[in-house]
Amino acid sequence: MPALAASALMLAGTAPPGVLDVSVEGLRNHTGVVRLCLTQDRKTFPDCTDDPAARRLSMPASATGPVVFGDLPSGEYAISAFHDENGNARLDTFARIPREGFAFSRNPALRFGPPRFADAAFAVTAAPLHQSIRMRYIL
Repeated sequence: MPALAASALMLAGTAPPGVLDVSVEGLRNHTGVVRLCLTQDRKTFPDCTDDPAARRLSMPASATGPVVFGDLPSGEYAISAFHDENGNARLDTFARIPREGFAFSRNPALRFGPPRFADAAFAVTAAPLHQSIRMRYIL
């Protein structure tokens, strides 16, 4: 019967939803919250504020397990995250330089400013997927 159900999904042209778990490494302390945003919108990455379809999750900085995004349609996604140490729900900056940690999927090399969507993008399919992102601090 499972083969019949899988065949029915293929015939209908619908892939089962994907699951993504994200672990965050390199936090400098366990204060505050880590805020993550998962988006498919190239134009709103990495901020995500103007993307109504973006998925946002938060986890205590003291958490040890991954954050899970479920029921994801297949496609190309990118993650941006920041360590909100003071809990004010925004990335604090000084002279436009982040004072709190930040991270992106695929841990791209950074030059001047945030990476492009293409540098952080990865494909989600029906198979479970893991992303390990590394927090970076400048100040």
